[in-house]
Amino acid sequence: MFRAEIHQLANGPTLKMEGRLVGEWAEQTKSLVTMASVPKGLIVDVTEVSYVDSVGEQVLSWFRSIGAVFVAKAIYAAGVCERLHLPLRGQPSGSSKERHRRGVRRPSPGHTRAG
Repeated sequence: MFRAEIHQLANGPTLKMEGRLVGEWAEQTKSLVTMASVPKGLIVDVTEVSYVDSVGEQVLSWFRSIGAVFVAKAIYAAGVCERLHLPLRGQPSGSSKERHRRGVRRPSPGHTRAG
């Protein structure tokens, strides 16, 4: 099952998707966005997407190519965005792993923190 809806929100046009972004459903989602003209400042919310096949990946990459930014609050969706290098809304450039490595220092094994 799959659902895609475009909402006009205060922060811009938002395409919210839920379910499995696969095959014909992915192609129809692209058609939904391009029916009139591609909205400027498009936000693509993939938080509720549970699976993406190769066609779905192509459509997500196409959204990136037209300047869309992505919202991915769930682990699977965030992983897809990272793997496809999709820009996440509100996050600085660079992957979350790179930011994590730069910002957090972990003690080496065998060392304890003094309290």
